[in-house]
Amino acid sequence: MKLDNNNHSVFSLNYHLVLVIKYRKKVLSEPISEFARDMFITLGERYHITLLEWNDDADHVHVLFKTHPKTELTKFLNAYKSASSRMIKKEFPEVKSKLWKEHFWSKGFCLLTTGGVTIDVVKEYIQKQGE
Repeated sequence: MKLDNNNHSVFSLNYHLVLVIKYRKKVLSEPISEFARDMFITLGERYHITLLEWNDDADHVHVLFKTHPKTELTKFLNAYKSASSRMIKKEFPEVKSKLWKEHFWSKGFCLLTTGGVTIDVVKEYIQKQGE
């Protein structure tokens, strides 16, 4: 496993994010998804976030990304959801007729940590320290 680093630490912080369209409306086309992905990349740079994988269905997206320990994920996610919602509706006005309020994304999200091993392997490793 390749680790990232800064001046004082090494780390591997990978996340799986699922964002759902408001009301589960099936409005994600390929151009809208690409636009949302490009915004994720652009805004992510300011937060030390690197996109690793992006895929979508008509009503949600799956995102795999890595980040830095100092990244404030909640601030990034709020900024991304707000900015992308506004810009998607501006660039793709047809979306407005399918979503009757100002939001594009649902209020919540699913954010999961990922890793090269399972939790059980980490627990066992920790338990065996000092043996």
